[in-house]
Amino acid sequence: MSLDADDAGGMKPPAVVLVSGGLDSATVLAIALEQGFACHALSVDYGQRHAVELEAARRAVGRWPGVAHRIVPIDLAAFGGSALTDSEIAVPEEPTDGIPVTYVPARNTVLLALALAWAETLSASRIFIGVNAVDYSGYPDCRPEFVESFEALANVATKEGVEGKRMRIEAPLIHLTKAEIITRGTALGVNYADTISCYQPDPTGAACGRCDSCRLRRAGFAEASLPDPTRYQAPNR
Repeated sequence: MSLDADDAGGMKPPAVVLVSGGLDSATVLAIALEQGFACHALSVDYGQRHAVELEAARRAVGRWPGVAHRIVPIDLAAFGGSALTDSEIAVPEEPTDGIPVTYVPARNTVLLALALAWAETLSASRIFIGVNAVDYSGYPDCRPEFVESFEALANVATKEGVEGKRMRIEAPLIHLTKAEIITRGTALGVNYADTISCYQPDPTGAACGRCDSCRLRRAGFAEASLPDPTRYQAPNR
């Protein structure tokens, strides 16, 4: 839902947007800007196995003049338990049953908690996150019930919530297919060549083309009948 400029002085209302460097979060940032928010982009260096994700986040945010961007370090790799934070766990290259090993324990809970802390200091009542419950890998923290539960927590755990300023967790992609997300973002001017979805890109940022995330991304562009700008590693060209 779009918001008008704040009545006091015509200022845009602030919002925190989680930006990972991936396709979905780049789209969510564009949506938040379209809705009239003064966006504060938050990326998290959580110990993921490749730095190109954060480089992609910088590119995705840098496309939009005036968007504040912070990268906050927090070491989820200290706990491991995921192929994305533990180099000893292989990234699957075939579909798997159940919750895959690319799930990072409590990642979205931690990221939203950091976004909530920043939102309070900004007096922002909106946090945007690019979770999706349709074309996704079965992660428990991408479901509507997770988003609803965190929003309820935010409204009892913060000064803003207790004083009556309702906090909203906005997940505008949660019921969209990957093709619908790509179509929406393209219409808003997102440059998907800036983004990376691959779980195991090479040091130059070229995608493997074999992991679950690459398969979903490639299928999304095909279904949307739009060219895929992803730079794949040589064997997949």
